[in-house]
Amino acid sequence: MEVGDAILLAGKAIGAGLAMVGAAGGGVGIGLSVQGAVQAMGRNPDFTPTIQTNMILGVAFSEAVAIYCLVISLILLFVFGG
Repeated sequence: MEVGDAILLAGKAIGAGLAMVGAAGGGVGIGLSVQGAVQAMGRNPDFTPTIQTNMILGVAFSEAVAIYCLVISLILLFVFGG
């Protein structure tokens, strides 16, 4: 392996790792939204269906951000730099 190839491989690995940092934000977002929804359902059980619907939408959007980070990481690893 030449030095240029090693630098390219290291750059791809570092870039993919940095791209996956956003997945941690998705995990934190899901945890906080579920925590708030469960507290709200415990305080006001009459609005549980409405709160649950909004919570599921929020979890889906937070998870989408984590999936986008994964896709970008995989693109950096396997597509760019041949």
